[in-house]
Amino acid sequence: MQMVQEFLASWDLFRYSYLEGWLIGLLLALVGVIVVARGQIFIGAAVSEASTLGIALALWASSTLPLHRLAAEGAHGALWLCCDASQAVMAVVFSMLAVIITSKVGPARSESHEVVAGWVFLISASLSVLVVSGSPHGLEEIRRIHSSSILGATPTDVGVFAALAAITVAFLVVAHRRLLLFVTDPAMAAAVGMRVRRWALADSVWLGLTVGLSIQASGMLYTFGSLVLPALMAKNLCREVRTMFVVAPALSLGINAAAFVLANHYDFPPAQMSVALTSLALVIAWAFRRLFRAGVAC
Repeated sequence: MQMVQEFLASWDLFRYSYLEGWLIGLLLALVGVIVVARGQIFIGAAVSEASTLGIALALWASSTLPLHRLAAEGAHGALWLCCDASQAVMAVVFSMLAVIITSKVGPARSESHEVVAGWVFLISASLSVLVVSGSPHGLEEIRRIHSSSILGATPTDVGVFAALAAITVAFLVVAHRRLLLFVTDPAMAAAVGMRVRRWALADSVWLGLTVGLSIQASGMLYTFGSLVLPALMAKNLCREVRTMFVVAPALSLGINAAAFVLANHYDFPPAQMSVALTSLALVIAWAFRRLFRAGVAC
């Protein structure tokens, strides 16, 4: 009870960070169900790292290019690269490029997609450090993104992720039958007249958009953890993909709420506490499924 009271006492100071963290968790848990159901977990890691590369390039441009001189010469868009918005845009652009490259948009061997995803992950991870290696501020920012931090959120950040979560929920309500068919049986979806390539492209664009914005706001660890861990838990607890769309976000919100309370009480980083607690919960879900199968076998 004391921990909850301490958390409530910190609400006025950190409420935007808490709300942003919960909304990102909710949004990515919904998107993550599609990622896990389609077997794109490693693609999610590659997209997260590619988004970090986009931020690194934005940091490099803002610290290296003579932006003020270019602006004085008439290139008024040059100063835009100095703004935080440029990092968000670059993160989204590079995450979208990565997810389009690595996603299964047509018949191909799954191994080839894993190879491409591995290449995107490695090249992005290395280049994101190399391009800012000459800038202490840029290098520190990339390290922050890799380690994750949800502190410092603004009302605008909360509004953006609330809108993205609302759009995602609305789409799932309206098109859940077609989406379930696309996710679980693409061949049948194509046979009944669904344009599978367009659905795959739309899925790629939305994954890139949500991951790119989440990376810029909360860092890679929290983003990737929120994307795959609740969905994996739901997969172990549910028999149908349909149910996963309810269970995954519910688990995400519940665990993140508990993690933020514990992090505030013990003065731990909330993003890391959330990922650690969700990872522990996933182990419990694995054990539950194993025990359930053993009970059925008996």
